[in-house]
Amino acid sequence: MVDTVIASEGISETSPKNLQELLDRIRGFYGQGDLSLIEKAYEFSQKAHEGQIRRSGEPYFMHPVGVAGILADLRLDLDTIATGLLHDTVEDTDVTLDDIEKNFSKSVRELVDGVTKISQMKFKNTHEKQGENIRKMIVAMGKDVRVILVKLADRLHNMRTLNHMPYNKQLRIATETLDIYAPLASRLGISSVKVELEDLSFRYSKPEMFYHLVQKVAKKKKERERYIDEVKNQLASELDKRSKLKYEIQGRPKHLWSIYRKMERRNIDYEQVYDVLAFRIVVDNVPECYEVLGHVHSLWKPIPGRFKDYIAMPKVNNYQSLHTTVMGPNAERIEIQIRTQEMHLVAERGIAAHWIYKEGNQSTANGSLDKFHWLRDLVSHHQNAGSSGEFLENVKSELFESEIYVFTPTGEVKEFPEGATPIDFAYSIHTDVGNHCSGARINGRLVPLKTRMKSGDRIEIMTNDNQSPSKDWLKNCVTSKAKSKIRWHVKNEERKRALVMGEQMLEKDFRKAGYSLAKFEKSSKLNEVLRKLGANDLDDLYVRVGYGKIVAKDILIEYAPEYKESVEKPAVEENDENFLQKVYRSALNKKRKSKSIISVDGMDDVLVRFAKCCNPIPGDPIVGFISRGRGITVHRSDCERVFAMDDQREIEVAWTVDKVPEGVERTARVRVVSHDIPGLLGKMTETFATLNINIHNAQIRTTKDKKAICIFDISVRDTEQLSIAMSHLQKIQGVLGVTRVTQI
Repeated sequence: MVDTVIASEGISETSPKNLQELLDRIRGFYGQGDLSLIEKAYEFSQKAHEGQIRRSGEPYFMHPVGVAGILADLRLDLDTIATGLLHDTVEDTDVTLDDIEKNFSKSVRELVDGVTKISQMKFKNTHEKQGENIRKMIVAMGKDVRVILVKLADRLHNMRTLNHMPYNKQLRIATETLDIYAPLASRLGISSVKVELEDLSFRYSKPEMFYHLVQKVAKKKKERERYIDEVKNQLASELDKRSKLKYEIQGRPKHLWSIYRKMERRNIDYEQVYDVLAFRIVVDNVPECYEVLGHVHSLWKPIPGRFKDYIAMPKVNNYQSLHTTVMGPNAERIEIQIRTQEMHLVAERGIAAHWIYKEGNQSTANGSLDKFHWLRDLVSHHQNAGSSGEFLENVKSELFESEIYVFTPTGEVKEFPEGATPIDFAYSIHTDVGNHCSGARINGRLVPLKTRMKSGDRIEIMTNDNQSPSKDWLKNCVTSKAKSKIRWHVKNEERKRALVMGEQMLEKDFRKAGYSLAKFEKSSKLNEVLRKLGANDLDDLYVRVGYGKIVAKDILIEYAPEYKESVEKPAVEENDENFLQKVYRSALNKKRKSKSIISVDGMDDVLVRFAKCCNPIPGDPIVGFISRGRGITVHRSDCERVFAMDDQREIEVAWTVDKVPEGVERTARVRVVSHDIPGLLGKMTETFATLNINIHNAQIRTTKDKKAICIFDISVRDTEQLSIAMSHLQKIQGVLGVTRVTQI
């Protein structure tokens, strides 16, 4: 098995073996300054982790040393490198945060606290736990961005040693890395970390496709090296002939994840990916960048629409460079980036490149952190998001690369993710503008609010005081700010309706029982009733009644002793035969209920239905919501619709057993993209048959570029059986990709 994940530029793929090797790396950029802090942290961590062993069999202490080595390669300050050595001591040993502060400093304590997981808290499911950990990390990162740099180094070292983990953990960690940590590294501009995280995640999340590409790339290695040399020689000849520039030319193949994403987006094979090579020209200053661009375009014809000026309009992560794609030698497309030395440093190390090293004082370059405005947005989302799951979804959407640049009516440039609409634009101006957005003009033309903006568009927003957000808006926006504001407004409106409904229902039920709701509201027993029923105040009580979480009978029992006696008074004495019949019926009901695959906290005989928007199957993290007249609706915890619902309607639900009984199955939908070749469909259906999986429905269509898209509705017991089926399908020769479709 070939392993060709190449360590990214500037970061060694090997960890320091001992203290001296770590100190040597630090001295490479720190000079002969005082490194006693690192020596002390090394010895402290080594003693704290003594006796602990990793899955690989090596001492656990080698992990914090590896993390510190990555931070040293990024040339971070001494407090941050010391934190790398200490980051697991509080979570995995008897060391406390007070011990850290006592032995080191308050700064190191705060950094260690920021990267320590919330292992003591209770969570409903792993999705919520992940959300809480990310929430804590983002909040700590807002106070000190070095927290995320330590966390990224921690994740990178864990990914390098992931081969010792079982398959299910490899898949979960790799997926989380692609969703959260690689985009975070990208947003912070640390491409050296981002590239390695993506390729390592690719290796463990899609191993068959990864090693398939490894073999494809290896076959063309010599041919690729010859081509790189040819392009570099032609570029050098052109630049030397036309100017006296000082320059450096670098040529490299694009990393494997980037190639795979291109294949997936365009539905093509590796052989059809032409622009797999990227070249970089580094010069001294900005005018020279544009001069070199002219020389490149005079040498080779540029591809229309493939030029991007990130110098005039930097990316949100501060990345600057000129990008152009040209038709190079042998009519092959090649991408060329042109940048200065300073831009190159920022591109490779991102925010880490802004650190100023001063003896006894580490700080960031003046104003450099202010440029990372998206970080402030993430912290504000933490305050607005209701649940951990909602916050996690906000983070994921916020971390996607921004691709388009549009103009306000005054000429200000605003950056958005690809697919953004005027709704996103309106909320970026102000929450009130978004809430009352009634229409938009793009380049002077009136357009629907769902229209996607394109780079260079000039956007105008029209407002109306009578306009308010609706759930449908969530389908037509992509930024986390817009989504979180819309969700908050929708939840607030739902809560208002539940409050009015709850008060009306209570008033009716109280009157029917012979009591006055008005007297109850003024009663001295009100606070006691609220406390016993878990309501914060009277409005909260009405909301819970409106959602069906509390009924009038429960309130009356706590409020009126005489009512309690009347409902608790036994009717008639039952004879032995009736009593035995009652016990028998009760046992029979329990037996019937045990076959249910969903249990609802504290409720019996509740109607349960599965949401069609996310189609949960056993093994998925789930959450339930009360729907008046429709019982409990069960959603996946990460379902988009969950985040627009009022938390008051939420109720705890769980799968009743770890392994679902035979005969109790759910329908899952799988999408397979493959080559359009004879016999391939037969192999797919044979795979399902071998795994004893029944196909309910199949939709097959072909595309003009000789691809086949197959959608199967299959019966599965749980997520484990589904994962096995998808893995077997991916191994079929000719299959390009297999994904689960949650909406049926």
